[in-house]
Amino acid sequence: MARGRQKTNKTGRNERYEHFTMLTRDLMETPAWRALSPNAQALYPWLRLEWKGPKANNNGQIILSVRQAAKALGVARNTAARAFHDLQAKGFIVMTEMPALGVLGEAKAPKYELTELGMPFAQSNQGIRLYKRWRNGDDFPKITIKTNNPNGRNGKPRHPFEDGSVIKFEMF
Repeated sequence: MARGRQKTNKTGRNERYEHFTMLTRDLMETPAWRALSPNAQALYPWLRLEWKGPKANNNGQIILSVRQAAKALGVARNTAARAFHDLQAKGFIVMTEMPALGVLGEAKAPKYELTELGMPFAQSNQGIRLYKRWRNGDDFPKITIKTNNPNGRNGKPRHPFEDGSVIKFEMF
């Protein structure tokens, strides 16, 4: 069967074939990859699938929420969040934009850069590849997000002195 010219959509992807991603041996044989948790190793291809390819390079704007990752991996949200932290600590991803909660309550997931891939409009197609500089016991800084929950856990009000600012007085 002759293939001829294949029809592509506006992002340059072929509409008739399944979308796939490739993990190279060069990446998987690094000490950083071997030090990743199995959940982080399973999460990385899902992040890589969010990349739209070299023609429509969206590296630095890759969005995958913790909830989406948890659903894709079949794990709890905290487990998915730890996988994101592990990928940051080993230098595979860098958070380029913090998550936010809009005025109307809609959430915006964080945006990531895959350090393996070049950024849009960069001179080189190769990324900064921080994971190649990772050493055991020398993790890269990871950005953790604190939840904004003024009512405390499970809707229970917080104690006004929960932050440890209580001054104790003793009577003599």
